[in-house]
Amino acid sequence: MRIKIGDYEFTEVWDGVLYKKLSRYPAITDWEKRTLVEFVDYERANGRDCAIECADAALLAEVHAALAEPEKYRHVPRPALITECTACPVRKGCVTEFVCHTAPPENAVNIFRTGRLLSAVRARGVPVEVLMAEKRNAAGDPADYFNYVMFAWGNCQAGDRLVMERKLGRFPDEQDLSVDFTPGVRFYFRYDELIRHPGTTFDGVLPLKVRDEVVLAEWVHTIIIPEALRGMMTPHIPPELQGRVIYVENDCKDIWDWSEKVYSIIERECC
Repeated sequence: MRIKIGDYEFTEVWDGVLYKKLSRYPAITDWEKRTLVEFVDYERANGRDCAIECADAALLAEVHAALAEPEKYRHVPRPALITECTACPVRKGCVTEFVCHTAPPENAVNIFRTGRLLSAVRARGVPVEVLMAEKRNAAGDPADYFNYVMFAWGNCQAGDRLVMERKLGRFPDEQDLSVDFTPGVRFYFRYDELIRHPGTTFDGVLPLKVRDEVVLAEWVHTIIIPEALRGMMTPHIPPELQGRVIYVENDCKDIWDWSEKVYSIIERECC
């Protein structure tokens, strides 16, 4: 695995490369050092070495120094706002009180029936080699990625963007994310609670991910369902989760507006 540190638009892993965005490149925060330590830890645990590249020699030396003393950074507290990605027009960063898993409507029905968020391997019931070879694995994710339930920060639109991508069978364009946008079902968890799940893993890219499954009744905080999906979802919601569901009307102009509306509700109702 290669790590390329620079002033990118956002952090992502694509085709065997971590493109690591820094909030104030070429300066690096202790939180950003923590995420690099976590990424290297995770990759090594899965049998992959990391080669680090950076155009700024002083920054590269600082990163290597941090990786040489990882215990200094493994427990750096999360900031309230992470500004590596500033694409959100209102927040200008990732708010860290909650994490979120977003599911397409048909997947959400199965989630409610089982009461669990499942990794791709468990949910799909097919060999990981099949999942890796699918067109939807455009980023070339390795086998171990499919053993986890993935989470984004609570105000992020990435989950709904992926829902649209799965629906369309291609990368969504501007119209898909505005006038044609149809949101998925969002499952919200408090970060400081979910980190105590025995399967929680930090890979340095996502806020966290959980191996195999998450039992909703034990961990979920709030579930946001678009009002248009009420009739489809309500019959499948188990009694123990009904009090944690909020139905929200999608009267938003685009995916960004929806993400802000939903997170504002989470803050107002839950904080």
